[in-house]
Amino acid sequence: MHHTGDAERIKQLREELELHNHRYYVLAAPTISDPEFDRMLKELERLEAAHPELADRNSPTQRVGGDITKNFPVVAHRFPMLSLSNSYSREEVAGFVARVEKSVGRTRYTMELKYDGVAISLTYRDGELLRGVTRGDGEKGEEITANVRTVRAIPLKLRGRGWPAEFEARGEIIFTKERFARLNAEREQAGEELYANPRNTAAGTLKNQDPRLVAERGLDNFIYTLQGPELPTRSHFANMLKAREWGFKTPSPERRFIGQADDVDGIMAFIDHWDSARHGIEFIIDGIVVKVDDLDVQEELGLTAKSPRWAIAYKFQAEQAGTRLNGVSFQVGRTGAVTPVAELEPVLLAGTTVKRASLFNADQIERLDLHLGDRVLVEKAGEIIPQVVGVEREHRPPHAARVIFPHACPECGTPLIRLEGEAQHYCPNEHQCPPQLTRRIEHFVARKAMDIEGLGGETVEELFRAGLIRNVADLYDLTMEQVLALGKGWGEKSARQVVDGVAASKAVPFEQVLYALGIRHVGETVARKIARAVGDIDRLMGMSKEELTAIDEVGEVIAESIVDFFAAEGNRAVIERLRQAGLQFKSSAGVGPVSNKLAGKSIVVSGVFRTFSRDGIKEAIERHGGKVSGSISRKTTFVLAGADMGPAKRAKAEELGVPVIDEEEFSRMIVE
Repeated sequence: MHHTGDAERIKQLREELELHNHRYYVLAAPTISDPEFDRMLKELERLEAAHPELADRNSPTQRVGGDITKNFPVVAHRFPMLSLSNSYSREEVAGFVARVEKSVGRTRYTMELKYDGVAISLTYRDGELLRGVTRGDGEKGEEITANVRTVRAIPLKLRGRGWPAEFEARGEIIFTKERFARLNAEREQAGEELYANPRNTAAGTLKNQDPRLVAERGLDNFIYTLQGPELPTRSHFANMLKAREWGFKTPSPERRFIGQADDVDGIMAFIDHWDSARHGIEFIIDGIVVKVDDLDVQEELGLTAKSPRWAIAYKFQAEQAGTRLNGVSFQVGRTGAVTPVAELEPVLLAGTTVKRASLFNADQIERLDLHLGDRVLVEKAGEIIPQVVGVEREHRPPHAARVIFPHACPECGTPLIRLEGEAQHYCPNEHQCPPQLTRRIEHFVARKAMDIEGLGGETVEELFRAGLIRNVADLYDLTMEQVLALGKGWGEKSARQVVDGVAASKAVPFEQVLYALGIRHVGETVARKIARAVGDIDRLMGMSKEELTAIDEVGEVIAESIVDFFAAEGNRAVIERLRQAGLQFKSSAGVGPVSNKLAGKSIVVSGVFRTFSRDGIKEAIERHGGKVSGSISRKTTFVLAGADMGPAKRAKAEELGVPVIDEEEFSRMIVE
């Protein structure tokens, strides 16, 4: 194909992908399948790689990627990002309306949902996203553009027409309840502490230095105002409808996420509706915002030092309930982490009956100064996990006993340990402590791990109690006779299902086997990356902490955890037995080292490449024995520079005397 054809196709693909992205993430009404979308994206990636001169930072291929950001520059806001004054009673809202009317007479109001997320300001110039900045202190915030671009609900290029040459769209970046629950489920599987609420987790995610991790988390966004000298109309409500035409995800009038009223009664009706309806929507709101709709009237009303006089936030009461603490149980997970759980007198909270609530860790028990029989306040953290947030001390029964975090494991009696810098206590007796053994086996047989049909948690418990399995290798010695001998409830068919399921799991690929082993901090994604980078278990077992951290996404903590796991004699013995049983301990993808041409070399990768994808070039380095590093230092052997490598990196390389090579030279090095 000659060049103009490619240029046309690139333009066409970009437009179509933007359209489908908008339909999927903003309108939630996709018109093509996911594989179809991915196929178009791959074609565009290929064409862009062949034509670096047509690069465009707002191409749909640039949603995820970009370099690791070491620190986020602080940028001044053109228009300060004010915080609203909060009110907790309807009287205060009525007072607000009275003050406005006294000042400017009757006027219209727009009501919107108050999202519990992270405020962000997005600047657009000539219809393209220029930068994204956090609220910060209202005067200046941090520029986190690379991370903002990963949020699919934020358009990189505007649609339609009539947008100003330069303006800001302001909104809130949030986690939906479902994405948050999914993230916590993944953390639970990797044996990590759960996140308490979506808001803080969204804030933490946006501060992450790796845009790819941000992209994987799947944040969402709503726009709630436009700022700029030449806005399309003088009505806030009409501007939101305009923003919607330009491709922004704005509150939907059809779902009553935004409404209008001419008086207090109309405002109150909106508040009443959402006070109960808020539990049924897919994200968390903590109140309602009321704004004067007319921008000229807004200007007339002006601002106080901290907040506008033309808006007020009505905050819902966090749903709390008081109930009696009947006891605290200490649960031991598969990684040995001990989690305290409050056993409560059942109480109705935000539409569900709560009998247990999280206490997170020992510090929390200490902070609350918990006693048995205490009357405690339970809240749904971000309406998701019930947690104990306070104690009504005046209701404490006389002679109540303090809740004390155990020094020894409640299941096996081994003294607990608490690692430096960690909030949780652990039981170190990993090879004898019953719940650690059974939960590890349950993790091993789970769908995303070895995917063994017919083996749920209860069956594992039953086989364990009968003394048939003590570790995962024992599963492969199970016979029909042993399972049938369990008696009640076991027939020929169910026993056969277990034995066949175990046999079938021998074909499960290495990356899933690695995840199934249940190494602490090694979740699904990390297991996949490691399996592809190292190729087989023997190489992995022999790797040092330094070699491990060279693998993409493996940091100090994960590397240490892997080294510790393989250092344990018991674990090595189990792996040997699994190998004898015929499990896949080699990657079928045929990765692993191809040569050691780059052995001992530390290489920093920067920019975009023609013949390799970003991950592809890193993989090539690792397969030839090299190490990929994120930042340039005196230890760097060379910098591999693609198109548009940042000037700051080039300057740093020159300053430290590190050679910079291009793609051709790199290809020669590994082919020679």
